[in-house]
Amino acid sequence: MPQARSLRTRGTMNENDENGPSTRLTRAKSAALTDNGATKKPLQTKRAATTNANGPPRRAMALKDVSNVNKGDDAETKVGKKGAVKPGLTSKATTQTGAVQKLSRTNSSRAGPRDNVAKKPSSSDIKRSGSGPGAIGSTKKRPSSQKSIREEPALADEPPRKKIDSKVPRTRDEEVVVTENVALAPGVIDLDTEDLDDPLMVAEYVVEIFDYLRDLELRTLPNPDYIEHQPDLEWKMRGILVDWLIEVHTRFRLLPETLFLAVNIIDRFLSAEVVALDRLQLVGVTAMFIASKYEEVLSPHVANFSHVADETFSDKEILDAERHILATLQYNMSFPNPMNFLRRISKADNYDIQTRTLGKYLMEISLLDHRFMAYPQSQISGAAMYLARLILERGSWDETLAHYSGYTEEEIDPVFRLMVDYLHRPVCHEAFFKKYASKKFLKASILTRQWAKKYHHLYIDSSLSEPYNSIKDSEQ
Repeated sequence: MPQARSLRTRGTMNENDENGPSTRLTRAKSAALTDNGATKKPLQTKRAATTNANGPPRRAMALKDVSNVNKGDDAETKVGKKGAVKPGLTSKATTQTGAVQKLSRTNSSRAGPRDNVAKKPSSSDIKRSGSGPGAIGSTKKRPSSQKSIREEPALADEPPRKKIDSKVPRTRDEEVVVTENVALAPGVIDLDTEDLDDPLMVAEYVVEIFDYLRDLELRTLPNPDYIEHQPDLEWKMRGILVDWLIEVHTRFRLLPETLFLAVNIIDRFLSAEVVALDRLQLVGVTAMFIASKYEEVLSPHVANFSHVADETFSDKEILDAERHILATLQYNMSFPNPMNFLRRISKADNYDIQTRTLGKYLMEISLLDHRFMAYPQSQISGAAMYLARLILERGSWDETLAHYSGYTEEEIDPVFRLMVDYLHRPVCHEAFFKKYASKKFLKASILTRQWAKKYHHLYIDSSLSEPYNSIKDSEQ
């Protein structure tokens, strides 16, 4: 049982104490008892206001009430006392009033041009602003003279800021000077100048970007003879796998960049690791899964890739293969996609949609035929655009096209002849042919093969087809 505490040890009773009645006789209580002898209703104490009517009374607080909630009962005793309010217990409204009251003509004129925030008022300022009826009235309306005094120094003393970047020119005249410094061969039209006003085209850095991509494509080339150290694989099996991946790519409606990256991942991985025949499809599915996560905004789930493979491989097997392939390639996905080079050349072709569609079809031939593996992607895209313009009779390969592709007709010729040789042979990749036989792709596969049957003898000879025919006979 707790010891009883006397009034002497407790000091003055707190009126929020619920263990006993309050013994304080305030001025308001005495006025209620002795005012003209009239009987008035006594003031309600905090105990009556806070007692729970539906349950037992709350226990006493361990500490005395340290809040200022109950200070309204003896507010009459504090009216008229100038220094009664302590700075530490001042409310926010009083502090804001003091900040506005403190603002005057003299101290606002001393403020610097960047001093747009009023200083924190001191305790003496709060006391002066908290007393008197004029302090509250000054917060309602601020004189217009004060506003002009605070804003005029910022306009007069501080000049307008201007961010200057020495590397990127800001005016059109300076940008034209930068592009004119690039040496162009005679007869080449500068097509990058017209894109200087478009920040998405980054015309100031386009030459450096494609120089970097041409340097990068040489480092991402796979081994063109990796089939020699694959005892269970043949080139025909690789063609069947890529043809099936083209069908999966079409079903998922993925970007063209995803397909090119997936095939590059397959070839680079097979150049470094020996794969059994029953795991070749797993490599292809996993490569497409990695490429879709790298290129797509919303890539298909791993369960979708497991489903298109007829549940041959579980989700866990695909994820384990993903980690193994990425570790083998050292997480290097920086593949210069041939679609980037095709867009660059298509700029010099005035973005002709028919030429570009045929170019896409001819570029995808390099994915199925292993003979293109030794050539860089920029050279393949240049040969695809060259052959597409030749089929559609769009004119000669002029200096502007040679400049933006980076290859002359003589440099394109070996890849160009391989494309013509593939077109005049019978169809061996059904999914690839069916994809580009639709109206969406302007029936590019049908049109190009009809042209190759007529004119292939003008560009290729029997010696070019002999290595391929010998390989095909050995496979059969």
